[in-house]
Amino acid sequence: MVTATRVYAELESMGLVSREQGRGTFVRELAVPASHGIDQQAVATEAVDLNFNYPALPGQTDQLRVALRELATSGDLNALLHYQPHRGRPQDRASVVRYLRRRGIDADAERVLMVSGAQHGLAVTVMATLNAGDVVAVDALTYPGFKVLAQAFKLELAPVPGTADGPDLDALERLCATRQVRAIYTMPTLHNPLGWVTPTSDRDRLARLARRCGAVIIEDASYAYLVEDPPPALVETSPDVTVHVSGLSKNVATGLRVGYLVAPPALVPDLERAIRATTWNTPALTTAIACRWMDDGTVDRLEEDKRADASTRQVLARDALDGLTLVAHPSSYFAWLPLAESSRADRLTAALARQQISVSTAAPFTTTAHTPQAVRLALGSTDLKSLRATLLVVRQQAVDDARN
Repeated sequence: MVTATRVYAELESMGLVSREQGRGTFVRELAVPASHGIDQQAVATEAVDLNFNYPALPGQTDQLRVALRELATSGDLNALLHYQPHRGRPQDRASVVRYLRRRGIDADAERVLMVSGAQHGLAVTVMATLNAGDVVAVDALTYPGFKVLAQAFKLELAPVPGTADGPDLDALERLCATRQVRAIYTMPTLHNPLGWVTPTSDRDRLARLARRCGAVIIEDASYAYLVEDPPPALVETSPDVTVHVSGLSKNVATGLRVGYLVAPPALVPDLERAIRATTWNTPALTTAIACRWMDDGTVDRLEEDKRADASTRQVLARDALDGLTLVAHPSSYFAWLPLAESSRADRLTAALARQQISVSTAAPFTTTAHTPQAVRLALGSTDLKSLRATLLVVRQQAVDDARN
């Protein structure tokens, strides 16, 4: 028996099988790498991409041309060619403050730091607030980019089970009672991949738990713009324990690597040193464009249009995937598709790949030992006609896989 157990463990370490509690051991579909999903950038050029979100609207290219012309004929271009303050120029941080106030976040400019996109903001926050071996509470399903950071900085991720609209706070309280939790990574407004929006009462309790165990809250708001009239952000109600992280890659364009942090004053010096250590400063030219768009209303208009676009795509998805369970926010650019008991996500993903359709399994999002049989569908990277046709193929393939 010991020998058989060792053999199974070795096969699992080689990626040839996967073990699931209560279900048994399964041979992996080797046509799809074990890491297939959001953490793997390679998607075939000819494939329909339901793996990554690149939500872009008609006319954005023209907006960029106009912004570049205006930038070329106004202001001090020479100043943009030099080093900038590590945390960002005062006028750029002021632009972020004005933008955030329109979103219900009243942040002082001295608490704002410019970063090169939200992922860089997360990395800077980890560098400034945590050490190797620290325990970070995360959702059982969470953003893969944070998992990558945890591995790079040797953090221990402690998974917290979820409810219908947020983390199970009773479970988090038990975790904090037994482990020294240093940080809580959370996406309270439009969780990726489950799409929940945590209610205000749970946000308040989360902040109380953080204060009690001496943990910093890392609030990832990358997709928050898709929710109209959300509950107050944690950084607004609990600024003393929250580092708020967001950027303009989702609401404007993925190539615009400009983001920002809003942090407690005591953490600002450490965050500033981390920015200096990684990029010195956010590139001034892209920051200038981003701040111009925040000030002239371009970002607000794009957010409104993308909320409408995402809502249209969600309606389309629910119609095309009729009869299947779909977990998603009604104005989100992604959906979570749990599979039937008899289905295998790697088998389904491989079958779709053979039909030039790229989707993500649950593996990149999972922080527990057990990986659920589900796929995540990114809805924002293809036109509506192609999206509907592709989702119909996904539905049929999921039904066929459940029968096998």
